[in-house]
Amino acid sequence: MKLWELESYLGDVTVFKAPKVKLEQYPTTPHLAARMLFTISDSYDDIDEKVIADFGVGCGVLSIGAAILGANQVIGIDVDKDAIDIAEENIGLFDLDGERLDITLVNTDISQMTIDEDSYQVLDHDGNILFEKDIDVVIMNPPFGTKNKGIDMVFVEQAIMIADTVYSLHKTSTRAHILRKAVQWGVNAEVLAELRFDLPNTYRFHKKNNVDIEVDLIRFSR
Repeated sequence: MKLWELESYLGDVTVFKAPKVKLEQYPTTPHLAARMLFTISDSYDDIDEKVIADFGVGCGVLSIGAAILGANQVIGIDVDKDAIDIAEENIGLFDLDGERLDITLVNTDISQMTIDEDSYQVLDHDGNILFEKDIDVVIMNPPFGTKNKGIDMVFVEQAIMIADTVYSLHKTSTRAHILRKAVQWGVNAEVLAELRFDLPNTYRFHKKNNVDIEVDLIRFSR
């Protein structure tokens, strides 16, 4: 599949009608999602036949794109039940060879997930089993931490807890801080691309029709 084809497919994904400012629900555009996923797939072969977790699945655009590009299984996780419902509807719009995309959606708080070291299972804050810790790669466009300071780093730290390879989008202005944190965590961090996030006028406090935010695609690995 060509880049423009994937971007075209992802253009059919429905976005939030009433995004929640506290959760920083900015939809990942088809343009940005396609480029992120193609970089992961073409440069690192980290999607095809892999088990992928999508942290902060939102409307499901990254999960759907990963499934289209050949992931064995995708697990999309989000704290917001409304987002899970939108993602479920979007997944139903797509199929591969007449079959539903293999995407499992999990409604839980990513910041509260833990690992049972005996069973090697990922648990929620009540100790309920969410899924097996057999994730190859985590992909995500986490909250930037504008409304909930530090939540972007919480997402990364949780991601490297369950997978050896993580791909994540972050504001370029936070690059130095993120690279320092990676050293503290004992993981490698590489900026793969500098991209632009076309942020639409989503909330009432936005003064402009849209704003381009410089973002880094960062690969964390052990």
